[in-house]
Amino acid sequence: MENVKTLGEFIIDKQQDFPGSSGEFSKLLSAIRLASKIVSNKVNKAGLLSYIVGAAGSENIQGEAQQKLDVYANNQFIKALTARKVVCGIASEENDEYIPINNEGSYIVAMDPLDGSSNIDVNVSIGTIFSIYKRVSPVGSDLTEADFLQKGTEQLAAGYVIYGSSTMLVYTTGKGVNGFTYDPGIGVFVLSHPEMKFPTNGKIYSMNEGNFYRSSNGVQEYIKYSQTIDADTNRPYTARYIGSLVADFHRNLIKGGIYMYPSTDNAPNGKLRLLYECNPLAFIAEQAGGAASDGKQRIMEIDPTDLHQRAPYFTGNTHMVEKVESLIASEG
Repeated sequence: MENVKTLGEFIIDKQQDFPGSSGEFSKLLSAIRLASKIVSNKVNKAGLLSYIVGAAGSENIQGEAQQKLDVYANNQFIKALTARKVVCGIASEENDEYIPINNEGSYIVAMDPLDGSSNIDVNVSIGTIFSIYKRVSPVGSDLTEADFLQKGTEQLAAGYVIYGSSTMLVYTTGKGVNGFTYDPGIGVFVLSHPEMKFPTNGKIYSMNEGNFYRSSNGVQEYIKYSQTIDADTNRPYTARYIGSLVADFHRNLIKGGIYMYPSTDNAPNGKLRLLYECNPLAFIAEQAGGAASDGKQRIMEIDPTDLHQRAPYFTGNTHMVEKVESLIASEG
């Protein structure tokens, strides 16, 4: 394969973009790369393997029924990250508390090991979301919750893996966004989407409109605005909603659009988790020329108070995020 750059080669070339000693980021990404290959293999066989499909018979900290593949993916990512020796702790959607790994490690990882897993049984795209921070406690000391409760602005790197018609890994270290597609024939991720950016004008809005009447007046007004015919602003927009955060975000990043999961009267803090869903995708969105907000402020400037803290979420093209913010602000 001529003129193809693999993820491994790209990481080595860009090692200087990641704060830390030489090779640490390479080790972190190699762990995520390995685990995502293993998970991708199982996802592709989900319809054939009864032991990997269906409910696991347990719930996570959010009270959501865990799927068997949730538990499998969580274990694979923890195992791979633990083996690299540079990670001191992990916060996962699937674990009530953070997991201490290695006091000598310098980095913590927050992750949703399998986003959208309720879609496994119906063969819809799902994903993994991850975020990397430098620990704030001294290396060699015991890990504390403060190591995880950092603003999104402190992220060193963030990314996601989407398991769809192909498996892709997309990540940023604050120097732009790059996407890599997995080639199962040679067993490597190759650079397929360099320097990813939102298109100038977004044309898609993504929201579970079943929550329309549970949402605030500002959000309802934005949906109506999106559906209004107006040639000057290329409206109406197109409604597209998959129900897998990674899949919806990935489509909007490539085609242009906004993803919305607002607060509702039965979920006043929204549904999505700040640390391992909102912040990492916000980092990617901003690096791709977009924006991410809770409807009132920049997502990455929110001070976390809990590992599993929720937040309303609006992310995508900047002009679309700013429009919904203005309508929410006008509620009074």
